[in-house]
Amino acid sequence: MKRILSGIQPTADSLHLGNYLGAVQQWVALQDGNDAFYCIVDLHALTIETEPQAMRKRTLAAAAQLIALGLDPKRCTLFVQSQVPQHNQLGWVMECITGFGEASRMTQFKDKSQKSGSDRTVVGLFTYPMLQAADILLYQANQVPVGEDQRQHIELTRDLAQRFNAKYGDVFTVPDAHIIKGAAKINDLQDPNAKMSKSAASNAGVIDILDSAEINAKKIKSAVTDTGKEIKFDEKNKPGISNLLSIHSALSGKKISEIESEFEGKGYGDFKGAVAEVVTSYFEPVRKRAQELLSDESALQEILDEGGAKARIVAGETLNRVYDALGLVPRITNQR
Repeated sequence: MKRILSGIQPTADSLHLGNYLGAVQQWVALQDGNDAFYCIVDLHALTIETEPQAMRKRTLAAAAQLIALGLDPKRCTLFVQSQVPQHNQLGWVMECITGFGEASRMTQFKDKSQKSGSDRTVVGLFTYPMLQAADILLYQANQVPVGEDQRQHIELTRDLAQRFNAKYGDVFTVPDAHIIKGAAKINDLQDPNAKMSKSAASNAGVIDILDSAEINAKKIKSAVTDTGKEIKFDEKNKPGISNLLSIHSALSGKKISEIESEFEGKGYGDFKGAVAEVVTSYFEPVRKRAQELLSDESALQEILDEGGAKARIVAGETLNRVYDALGLVPRITNQR
């Protein structure tokens, strides 16, 4: 079986519709026929100023939602990054074989640092791609399911793996990016030309999975639409309606052409109501299941502990090979 590795940051109180359709739905499918490792990358989340209680709450909420959305701890390894110390240890090795120039060329760092200014940009944001490379290489992943915006980071990971292998011996599997294709492109309800994102200026255009049906229905019914009355997919001229058609299709399983025919001659109000019904009926059982998991935190933490134990075994084996290849003196395990 191929080894799969991917992760998600716990930087919001809830996952949103874009997270699900753009990543988690594919993670669920990849559990079958693959050795899948999925990580809540809480160390990466430290690049954003975080309140400690919120971090803990968000990490557990992310785990509960991932399970409620279909990740099965019996069919995949679900764990928390900070519970596997080998991530930091291999991250340092990756930093030591990465050139300053290639790290400086990472577009996400350039974009975020330009927005924040150099004085407010933390060093962790600069070294983020090297820790991400460590996340992947620790598990000898064959494929990394990511969005197109992460392709550059996977290319860096491949370069670092090949560089290490060429200099120190064949230690790392060189991973391939599994660019998720066919996933619905979901945009902000209030700005249909922008990707739905937890970093949006307003949460009014984001469908949060843990929000109540009433809240999400209200957001959908308040979504920005376009001039005219026709329910037709046309991203250039009708981005708002096209976005709602994509959401309906992705969750209902109907083809966009079928939905267009169903609402031919009907108004935007009727269509928004139908989209709201599709979204809320799809996620209401997910929300309830996530809340059940969160109501018993000790049981949820046991699931994560089991995943962390499995992850540490694999990560430890890789790190031992790395340290041996580098000539680092091993610890004598039978002495304190």
